[in-house]
Amino acid sequence: MTIRLYDTSARQIRDFSPLVPGCVSIYLCGATVQAAPHIGHIRSGLNFDIMRRWFAYRGYDVTFVRNVTDIDDKIIKKAAEQNRPWWAIGYENERAFNAGYDALGCLPPTVEPRATGHVPEMIEMMRGLIERGHAYAADGNVYFDVRSYADYLRLSNQELENLLQPSGEGETGKRDPRDFAMWKAAKEGEPSWETPWGRGRPGWHLECSAMAHKYLGTAFDIHGGGLDLIFPHHENEIAQAKAFGDDFAAYWVHNAWVTMSGEKMSKSLGNSVLVSEMVKEWRPIVLRYYLGTPHYRSMIEYSPEALREAESAFARIEGFTQRVVEKAGPVEPAAEVPPAFAEAMDDDFGVPQALAVVHTTVRQGNAALTADDKEGAVARLAEVRAMLGVLGLDPLDERWSGGGRGDDLHGVVDSLVRMVLEQRQAARVRKDYATADALRDQLQQSGLAIEDTPSGPRWSLS
Repeated sequence: MTIRLYDTSARQIRDFSPLVPGCVSIYLCGATVQAAPHIGHIRSGLNFDIMRRWFAYRGYDVTFVRNVTDIDDKIIKKAAEQNRPWWAIGYENERAFNAGYDALGCLPPTVEPRATGHVPEMIEMMRGLIERGHAYAADGNVYFDVRSYADYLRLSNQELENLLQPSGEGETGKRDPRDFAMWKAAKEGEPSWETPWGRGRPGWHLECSAMAHKYLGTAFDIHGGGLDLIFPHHENEIAQAKAFGDDFAAYWVHNAWVTMSGEKMSKSLGNSVLVSEMVKEWRPIVLRYYLGTPHYRSMIEYSPEALREAESAFARIEGFTQRVVEKAGPVEPAAEVPPAFAEAMDDDFGVPQALAVVHTTVRQGNAALTADDKEGAVARLAEVRAMLGVLGLDPLDERWSGGGRGDDLHGVVDSLVRMVLEQRQAARVRKDYATADALRDQLQQSGLAIEDTPSGPRWSLS
């Protein structure tokens, strides 16, 4: 068994070979908490949650670090616009991100460090880079000298001579306009920390290099994030860490975006769909299915129609699950997933191909039910539960069956529908078929499918 994954730095799929046998260390660039999360933000967390679950299924001990950027230009700007403390903006949105991750069933990270809690580690890294000739202080800022690091831009495959380095306000004293800020000099009214080079605050890139070093050491297995982070963020992380003396990440894994009308979903573009609003309209497990089942390197074009298709597809899985449990009682997940599912997941986390195995197994299970093959149906459900467990989508898992808005509503709807079905059954008993048919039609017009079975009528979302 070998897991293979696409390494952005190598531009090809590579066999995964951990630095420490039996262990996997992952650093994921998490939230910049200037605003509440949209579904594009949460997609990244979902993709790496599934990767993490698959590594764990394959027997690896996983250390998963996902940072929080709780200070940057955008957060400070928001604080000024809203006349609120910068930390209040950050903490409010950090909680919103964690609520979104939790709602969609993401496992909590091993550690979730905040940038502002690691200023000493950043100072240590800057001091080491200045001593090695890779950085310099100017006007209270500290810059990385990009010409001092020969492999700069290897990840993004750019030419230094053609580079346009993003710069922020107040970044004065650069020796070269392409040098990037690791530390920004204090401005009046902005948060700042004391350093040997004056008061200031972290640059965006420095924090991740310093936190990865602290929690994962000088070398770790996988660094992840969205495609938009390849440059400048990840490129600059690599320069800082390797110039400091770290080996840093052995593999670079990037997830694609959620788009709307072909554009990357973004608050600044005004085309974002907030997670907090989506979970009011859609069951969280359906959102997880929608965002987590396309391949992590494939773009997702958002549309309500696509979500409805995902809802229908997942309903077929839930319907099979419900029918088997009604017939045979509780069914535990199988000890192992089917070989075809494992093969798909081992091949660059091929969730779409793995999901095809799930649906094939569901069809086989339904056929067994039709043939009154109870043993076969139970065996197929055990396999389905094992596969869905890896994907975080098992509807019988306590995470989904034990609470949450969708499950609460399911119970309420179930009670109401059963009242109508009892009225329909009473009408049939007294041979008032017109009323019975009218009640059934009303339920169907409400989006429910009614199936008459030997054990009584059963409803599901149509």
